[in-house]
Amino acid sequence: MDTFLLILINGCAMGSVYALMAMGLSTQYGVARILNISHGEFIVLAAFITFVVHTRTGIHPLICLLIACPLVFAISFLLHITLFKRVKKISPNMGVFEGNAILVSFGIYFIVQNMIQSSMGSAPHSFPFMMYPYTVGGVNIAASSVFVMVIAAIICVAYSVFLSQTRLGKSIRAAAQDPQAASLLGVKINRIMAICFGIGGLLAACAGVLITMREPFSSVSGIGYTTIAIIIVVLGGLGSVKGAILGGFIMGIAGYAISTFVDSVFMISAFYMIIMVLLVVRPKGLMGR
Repeated sequence: MDTFLLILINGCAMGSVYALMAMGLSTQYGVARILNISHGEFIVLAAFITFVVHTRTGIHPLICLLIACPLVFAISFLLHITLFKRVKKISPNMGVFEGNAILVSFGIYFIVQNMIQSSMGSAPHSFPFMMYPYTVGGVNIAASSVFVMVIAAIICVAYSVFLSQTRLGKSIRAAAQDPQAASLLGVKINRIMAICFGIGGLLAACAGVLITMREPFSSVSGIGYTTIAIIIVVLGGLGSVKGAILGGFIMGIAGYAISTFVDSVFMISAFYMIIMVLLVVRPKGLMGR
């Protein structure tokens, strides 16, 4: 029972960060139709911003959300209105655009990774944060894991409320469901796509800041984060934010169980096995349309 509780809590802590990663990628693909291969590099960028600011100034890592998130949002927004908007304009149809957008995102991936690697090196980075244990149900859990889980859950709920209750959120959902109909109703599709791509970067930055509080990271960690985000998006259903949240927690718990009972090196392989089975049984994902 103690082992089950340990896996559940630590798995949820890991899954909450996975959910943020996947929500960002799902938003970018669901509206802007861009499968952003460079998504993980912006997670790493936010993580390094947090690391540098915290270690040099002593500012609480959580405050770094106010620095990393606006910066990554601005970079992502600018990338869309410059590169991706131009690629979409010259693409004859949406299928060609999606393929070209993947190629562009590969280029961004290499550029951002090389910039981070040249300035920070390839060695893993970390800093001590809330190292004391927190007792839950008689089981000692790292306080940092509980803290990260709570903050990530708050962000997930806030984003869900934003999508369902605000005017901009409703415009985003309309653009995701039927861009042409939304355009006829006055939604400025190009602007919404750019904002969604920026929001995807913002959510990636949130995940990056929280990652620094519970595990080491390096300049080459990005592709691993992207892979996990893609797996979760497919699991939850392409373009489904609720599916991304559900898939994130499922993969977090499954990943921690695999690390506990088998070995962490098999975690990604196990994720792919889950996806392969799901694609056979339910190709549209858990909450896909």
